[in-house]
Amino acid sequence: MAVTDLPPSTEPWSAAGTGVRARVGVVVTHGFTGNPIATRPLGHHLAEQGYRVEVPCLPGHGTTYRDLGRTRYEDWYRALDALVDELATGCEQVVLIGHSMGGTLSLDLASRRPAEVAAAVAINAQVLDPTQPLARVAPLLQYLVPYVPRDLAGLPTDDIARPGVEEGSYAKVAAKAAQSLISQLPRIRAQLLDLTAPLLVVWSPEDHTVPPVNSHALLDLVGSADLEQFVCHRSYHAPMLDHDDEALAQAITAFIARTTGT
Repeated sequence: MAVTDLPPSTEPWSAAGTGVRARVGVVVTHGFTGNPIATRPLGHHLAEQGYRVEVPCLPGHGTTYRDLGRTRYEDWYRALDALVDELATGCEQVVLIGHSMGGTLSLDLASRRPAEVAAAVAINAQVLDPTQPLARVAPLLQYLVPYVPRDLAGLPTDDIARPGVEEGSYAKVAAKAAQSLISQLPRIRAQLLDLTAPLLVVWSPEDHTVPPVNSHALLDLVGSADLEQFVCHRSYHAPMLDHDDEALAQAITAFIARTTGT
């Protein structure tokens, strides 16, 4: 079964795991304006391999863009932080996987909590300040226009090469929520040297949402001595749903198995 054959769902999803691999908890986190439609297929694959899996739906996501407007970066970080607390009590090791902003959050948490994170995977994660014209005026725009069509904000709808696949992301971007993410990026970059866990950096050469220069920079910013790359040559921003989905799932499984000894 292809990874993308699963029915779409914006609900959070979890699996208890089986055998020795159930001792490893894996969190697979979606991106800004997104939901578990993008991350649940990968989570399902990892659960089939025996891992305990959590696929969260971050606060303000998976419902309406107005709900997103009532949340900020701190809300999304706290939700992920709480999941790590939960897994740390029931698992021997915790692995963080994040797509786009979910990757940013995972890198942030792995930097702040190095003792609790055994390994991390960042998939087309944003770490540099965005260069889209609207992003540059976001500090002012957030007070003038609360919601912006995503294409105008530099976030293409369904940035996927595979025809007919939809992420189900919001059609509009909440400006204050977006600015809350942008404002955290300098701090996150500054602390990436504290990320010493093994790191797999996944990136797409043709990404219309998060330029691949972000992943290139990430490789130089982190403190980890155990770095791997996986390049999704046939996919755009969301390779978990794109032509590289199965190869990516296998690469991530192999990375987790190696770094956790399972």
